[in-house]
Amino acid sequence: MLKDALKLHVQALPSQPGVYQFYDSQERIIYVGKAKNLKNRVSSYFRKQVDSRKTQRLVKNIFLIKHIVVPTESDALILENTLIKEHQPRYNILLRDDKTYPWICIKKEAFPRVFTTRKIQKDGSEYFGPFTNFKTVRLLMNLIQELYPLRNCSYDLGPKSIEAKNYNVCLEYHIGNCLGACVGEQSESDYDHQIREIRALLRGNFSEAIRGFQQKMSIAADRLDFEKAQKQKSKIEILTNYQSKSAVVSATISNVDVCSVISDEQTAYVNYLHVAYGSIVRFHNMEIKKKLKESDEDVLRVVVVELRRRFASTSKDVILPVSIDLGDDIRVTVPKKGEKKKLLDLSLRNAKQGRLEQLKQIKISDPQQHSMRLLNQMKKDLRLQVLPEHIECFDNSNIQGTNPVAACVVFRQAKPSKKEYRHYIIKTVTGANDYASMEEVIYRRYKRLLEEKQSLPQMIVIDGGKGQLSSALLSIDALGLSQRIAVIGIAKRLEEIYYPNDPIPLYLDKRSETLKIIQQLRNEAHRFGVRLHRNRRSKSAVSSSLDNILGIGEKTIVKLLKDFKSVKRIKEAQLEELATAIGNAKAKEIYQYFHAEKQKLG
Repeated sequence: MLKDALKLHVQALPSQPGVYQFYDSQERIIYVGKAKNLKNRVSSYFRKQVDSRKTQRLVKNIFLIKHIVVPTESDALILENTLIKEHQPRYNILLRDDKTYPWICIKKEAFPRVFTTRKIQKDGSEYFGPFTNFKTVRLLMNLIQELYPLRNCSYDLGPKSIEAKNYNVCLEYHIGNCLGACVGEQSESDYDHQIREIRALLRGNFSEAIRGFQQKMSIAADRLDFEKAQKQKSKIEILTNYQSKSAVVSATISNVDVCSVISDEQTAYVNYLHVAYGSIVRFHNMEIKKKLKESDEDVLRVVVVELRRRFASTSKDVILPVSIDLGDDIRVTVPKKGEKKKLLDLSLRNAKQGRLEQLKQIKISDPQQHSMRLLNQMKKDLRLQVLPEHIECFDNSNIQGTNPVAACVVFRQAKPSKKEYRHYIIKTVTGANDYASMEEVIYRRYKRLLEEKQSLPQMIVIDGGKGQLSSALLSIDALGLSQRIAVIGIAKRLEEIYYPNDPIPLYLDKRSETLKIIQQLRNEAHRFGVRLHRNRRSKSAVSSSLDNILGIGEKTIVKLLKDFKSVKRIKEAQLEELATAIGNAKAKEIYQYFHAEKQKLG
């Protein structure tokens, strides 16, 4: 009955731009959205087929729908952002406020002070920022203090106070950090000129300040005041040095916002850059928790508006990886090449780096969450039906068919479970036949797991291409496990992933976390198999001589090899030397064995 009433309400909605609000039974706003066409957008929630489970849950909780009609889609975008911040609905992307970020303030007063603050007062003062990194603020303030002799006192320096000579100069004046505006030794016009240069500098325009210092240096040089000229030259060098250290990205691009996003199933990582006068003057990384499997376009549509508001951006140009409508006053560019494309790639690298840093923190603080994220990513990349919580990988090892062995390594929750690693000595195959060896070891492994009623893996990784994969599948089919376990092969040459009955391999990104886990599995299986193969080769090398002597065990052989270094030296040793190492009885056995052998040969 309720759903019928809601559908009737939806049918009556206008086909105009606006903002819609979903309420639950407690009359709480649970979702706010904007639309170019309210009727079409809201009706899409009530279709029979809804992709996301979270969206299904949202629709189930809708009790009431309200809407606001606005003139344009850009107005809807701004209103949506405002309502989300005000009500913080349960199913919306939530954006945290930035009240604690530092700003640089140019105070509205006679002889304005320049200082850092975390509070914005609506008194007509100018605020530059916010800065997400306090090191940047400190660097800028040090630069300003080094270049410009500004006052830092809180005196009222109105004309009447200066004329009345209410103040005396302080220590800052005597050490040269202030020019004595409080006693009338610096004019207000001269001080305001400094403030104009500082204002331009904070906006990223260094050229105006450099030109000002160059003019002062030329005037001082013409007057033969070389000391003053040198001071101006030093200031130019300081400013130029700072400018060279800043991220200069383009000489042709100015006053533009750049945003990029990289996301997974649950989280989106957004990078924001503001470029002024060819340099990056502001940057910010933001982590967004998805609520309804929002696309990158949905994330950017919300975040770009919020970041431009947060950083008080007046730029009319925005560079994005996808095209979205931000209103008639803002031009959105999706570059394919050139300087703007390089700038977008730079932003994307920063987004990826931000994501990497966050993931490292999660790996340390919450290993379980990290593992689940990896498993979900593997499920998506490898097109699996279930999470690969239990993975097994197989590899063969032999040299021209001698001492053939196989290794099985086990990963649980994307981590090695070394106590479950298993070695296999190949029994039914003679010679170098990797395919038959793989078939044998797969059959032996899972026949035993079935007999012992142990848990089966969700995925098997075969080290090899189509041949090894096909051989493994013969055993899997023979045991009736083809529908229960996913099987893939990884070839070493190009790291291609092979699937059963699919001639076209899958190529994963070389930086993909999924590929890195598969490579780790493959490398572990190879290492584990090679170790057993080496041990068998070493053992076989001395088995023909020392292992054939009755009464001589493994410990005695190890002791002899440690003392005499080789079997040859043991053969040539005197009875007394052997007795010193292992005792008379065993020494006699070994001595008689080798000398009897020499007599036979003689």
